[in-house]
Amino acid sequence: MNLDWIEVKIMTETPALEVLCAMLTDLGVKGFVTQDKESFQEFLENKQGQWDYIDQDLMGLADCQTSVTFYLPDDAQGAEQMLAVRNLLEQLKIAENSEFFGSLELFTNSVKEDDWANNWKQYFKPLLVGRNLLIKPSWEEIPEQNQRIILEIDPASSFGTGQHHTTRLCLELLEEVIQKQDKILDLGCGSGILSIGGILLGAESATAVDIVENSVRTAVENAGKNHIPTEKYQAYCGDICQDSDLREKIGENYNLICANIVADVLIAMAGLFRGFLKQDGYLIVSGIISERADEVISVLEQNGFVKIKMQERDGWAAVLLQ
Repeated sequence: MNLDWIEVKIMTETPALEVLCAMLTDLGVKGFVTQDKESFQEFLENKQGQWDYIDQDLMGLADCQTSVTFYLPDDAQGAEQMLAVRNLLEQLKIAENSEFFGSLELFTNSVKEDDWANNWKQYFKPLLVGRNLLIKPSWEEIPEQNQRIILEIDPASSFGTGQHHTTRLCLELLEEVIQKQDKILDLGCGSGILSIGGILLGAESATAVDIVENSVRTAVENAGKNHIPTEKYQAYCGDICQDSDLREKIGENYNLICANIVADVLIAMAGLFRGFLKQDGYLIVSGIISERADEVISVLEQNGFVKIKMQERDGWAAVLLQ
């Protein structure tokens, strides 16, 4: 079966190219085409004598805007990756060094981001996850004979619909260890799917945290759509690595932490996880490309965790630790 692809183009600045490509690699993007005015200008100034002629089309690069282009599969997995990319760009736009990355304007297949956003719903259909969950967007109907727990998620621009392997792997591991009366901490909550799923599977309460305000708002809205009482679901916007006041608000004595982010952020958080957990509490980490799983596990083990189980699917890993 032939697979169609979506072309994605992000406008940036020359100094940010390498950093941005590394961040996209952690989201599972496998290859890039870059256009860079400064690099081409340097080539023109330093080209060797054998370049007697340069095609006029190439000369147009002297006036190009710096950009990164890559391709995502035109399916549910690709659409979920697109949400992760959009979420990353939101984070970078509000970062202290946002000017470093330039405009970060995003185009898909020569269609601007806002136009793509009007069409993304076609990718998200009801999905069975684990033994008990059925994940659905609000616009889809479920047969009356369904016996599974329905988890209703509308992601808006936030990562977490259940379509991506990282989310499903987390939910499957969560289902294995969740207990009634558990208290869950969802770090990098995105749409809130993991913490909401945890409550629907029996947990008593959840706290959701994300660095992007829109994700926090979306998670709270999704909790409401799943009829979770407000007193059972708290959400905060901020960076736990930098904000000690936020860490104090979040508190401690959680039974379980879910962190579906990327490898570098998990490594940065590694020294903080234990402070939130009860003794013998569980940690589920995901969003990790398989090539970096050992690196993440090693750092977590250095911070007092023991690996219980790792699951991999199509180049992605999720790990259960205690």
